[in-house]
Amino acid sequence: MPFIIITGAPSSGKTKRTLELKKYFEDQGKQVHVISEYEEIKKAGFDKNAFYKDSQKEKQIRGIVKSEVLRLIGPKNLVILDGSNYIKGYRYELYCGTKANKCTQCTVQCMINNEVAFEFNLQRDNEEEKYTREVFDALCMRYENPDSKNRWDSPLFVLQTDDEPNYQAISECLFDKKPPPPNMSTQNPPLSSTNFLYELDRITNEVTQHLIGAKKLRQNDVKIPGQTGMSVNISDATVAQLNMLRRQYITYSKLNTPEVDRILPLYIQYLKTNLCN
Repeated sequence: MPFIIITGAPSSGKTKRTLELKKYFEDQGKQVHVISEYEEIKKAGFDKNAFYKDSQKEKQIRGIVKSEVLRLIGPKNLVILDGSNYIKGYRYELYCGTKANKCTQCTVQCMINNEVAFEFNLQRDNEEEKYTREVFDALCMRYENPDSKNRWDSPLFVLQTDDEPNYQAISECLFDKKPPPPNMSTQNPPLSSTNFLYELDRITNEVTQHLIGAKKLRQNDVKIPGQTGMSVNISDATVAQLNMLRRQYITYSKLNTPEVDRILPLYIQYLKTNLCN
């Protein structure tokens, strides 16, 4: 599916633009999927302001959102990601995912004066949706502006508060142009074994269930059965995080297929890397 990344500072009108684009493309007969960063934050039970003060929680939600994007993108229809998407490296990761799946994409940046945005923030009806001044200023400072010279931010459509989106130009870049060709780093190679998907699912499930069982027993450094010297520290991990990491690893493995005998050690390394960050 073609993919639109909505990005911008807090209270810059990102959800408004998402809904405008959704309506336009649905009126054109397209099926549109919207992935909302804020909705994922609510689903996880996080307070909005506390969430943006906790880098680990942010990382967890970014992982969930990215997995959902990779699950939905394909050759037809449209996916819109409504969120701050303020990290340049994260936007690049999403670009790699769309490129590997041979999908077109564009970036829509919502521009607004910070003080005007904060006034809009204070006018929200729902108190839970309001940013504190501290969090608002911190997010503005963190924001890494997209650059049309970067292939992962291009084509870039910049919208001021009162601008009308150039729907035709957005539609043309998504539906009338060919996607960038996958390169070796993003090309989905042939499966190395006819039972690869079965083994990938089985191995990752067995390891994950073993770790979840150990978590319930309050174990921290968990040894992997049948593997000498192989263990994973799950002292700070949650069951939801373990399941999320498994889904991410399966997605990555489908894009960069390892040999079957490498699934387990690579999965353990993936867990250790992500759980210690």
